[in-house]
Amino acid sequence: MAEHLYIQVAERIEQLIEKEVIKIGAKLPSVRTLSKENGISISTAFQAYYHLENKGLIEPRPKSGYYVKFSSKRLLDVPKPCKPMKKASEVSTSEMIVEVFHNMTSEDIVRFSVAAPPDILLPGAKLTKAMMHAMRTTPNAGANYESLQGNHNLRLQIARQSINWGGAISEDDIIITSGCMDALTLCLSATTQPGDVIALESPAYCGAFQLAESLGLKVLEIPTHPKHGVDIEYLDKAIPKFKIKACIFVPNFNNPLGAQMPDENKKALVDIINKYDIALIEDDIYGDLYFGKHRPINCKSFDKNGNVLLCNSFSKSIAPGYRVGWTVPGKYYDKVLRLKLNHSIATATLPQAAIGYFLENGRYEHHLRNMRKALHTQCLRYQQAIYEYFPEDTCITRPAGGFVLWAELNPAVNTFELYEAALKRKISLAPGRIFSLQDRYNNCMRLSFGQPFNKRINDSLKTLGKLIQQSL
Repeated sequence: MAEHLYIQVAERIEQLIEKEVIKIGAKLPSVRTLSKENGISISTAFQAYYHLENKGLIEPRPKSGYYVKFSSKRLLDVPKPCKPMKKASEVSTSEMIVEVFHNMTSEDIVRFSVAAPPDILLPGAKLTKAMMHAMRTTPNAGANYESLQGNHNLRLQIARQSINWGGAISEDDIIITSGCMDALTLCLSATTQPGDVIALESPAYCGAFQLAESLGLKVLEIPTHPKHGVDIEYLDKAIPKFKIKACIFVPNFNNPLGAQMPDENKKALVDIINKYDIALIEDDIYGDLYFGKHRPINCKSFDKNGNVLLCNSFSKSIAPGYRVGWTVPGKYYDKVLRLKLNHSIATATLPQAAIGYFLENGRYEHHLRNMRKALHTQCLRYQQAIYEYFPEDTCITRPAGGFVLWAELNPAVNTFELYEAALKRKISLAPGRIFSLQDRYNNCMRLSFGQPFNKRINDSLKTLGKLIQQSL
C-alpha cells in the first residue's frame, strides 16, 4: 500500500508539471509540507520525490529543497509519417543489416542498436529456480521431446494471461514456438505462397524484410504514423489494388517507431481484413511493456473469423536466450501445426516447463511491474538527454511502451555514416535505412533505451550529439 501511495502522489505532481501548473525551475513543497498536505508519512513523501528524481523530472538542491527540472513540454517534435509507395518491392536483404548487428553482443560497445532487455532487467535468480524445478519435475529431466503443440502448463498459463489483453482463448488454441520470429515464420508460411504481396509498416522491423525474402514474397510498405500506427484508410484501398495476401503489423509499441494503434483503429483493421478475407499476423511482442495504467488490447480480441494470427514470445520480457514464443493462429491452426512438425518437430522441453512454472507462481506480473517502471524511467531520461545534446531540429518519438525511440535528424545527416563514426567510439546505433526496402530514412535512426541510464549512456548520447553537429 505504501508503494502505491507514493506513486499516486508522484503522479499527481507529474501531471501538474506536464500541464505547466508547476513550471520548470519552480521550487516544490518541502518534504515535511508534502507529508502534511497529503496526509502521508515523511518517508512516503521522500519516496515520491525520489521517484520523480529518478525520472529526471525534478532535482534536489543542497540546503534548498526540490525543484522542477524537466517537463514533457520541452520534448522535441515528433517525426512525420512516410509517404505512400506506388508499388510493391522485391526483397533483398541488405548487407547493412548484417554489419549493424554484427556487434550486438559486444559488451565493450554501448549498444543503442539492440532492442532487447539487458541482464539487469531480467529475473535471472528466479528463472534459475524455475529451471531447477523444471529439471526435477519433468520426466527424464526434460531429455524427451515435448508435445508438438507445446507444454500444456505453459499454454494454460498463457491462456490465463489473455484476459489482460481482452482475449478469451484456451490452451488448445495455442502453439508454442521457438521465439516470436519462428511464430511469424510459421504463420506467414501458412497464409502466403512465393510471389505473393504482403503489407508491412513503414518503417518496419528489418527482420520482417529478411523473413519475406526467405519466403519469396513481395512487400508493400504502408505509411505509419509515429504515434497512431498504420494508416488504416490507405491500407483499405491498397489491399485490392496490390492484391495483398497478408499483413504483418505490430499494433502495440511497434519497432522501430514505438507507435500504439488506438483501439478503434484495431477494430477497423480487423474489419478490413475480414472484408477482403486475408490474414493479419499480429506481432504483440512488446504488448506487456506498457507505461500506462492498463495493458493495451490486441487486434485478436476483435477477431471473430479466425483471420488474426497472434504471435508473441517471452524474449523481450523474461529470457531472450530461452527462445520460447507462441502463436494463436485462428483458422490456420492445423496448417501452422503441420508446418511446425515439418520444420522443427518440437520446441525445447525445459525452457517451456521453466517459464510455465514462472508464470504459474505469479512471478511474471511482479517482474513486469518492475520492468515497466524501469523502462519508462529510462525512456524519459534518454529523451531528456537527446533534447539536451542533439540539434534543435531533431524529431523524436514518444513511445508509451516498449524499448525504442525513433529519431529524425536534419536531411544533411546520413545515419549509416553516423553509425560508422560512432562505432569507432564504441557506440552502436541502428540506421534508419535498414527499416525500409526503399531509399528512405537515411537521416533517421533507432535508439534502444533498454540499458539503464547512467554516466556511460549519458556520455554516449552526448558524443552522438557532437557527431551529428559535425555532420551538418
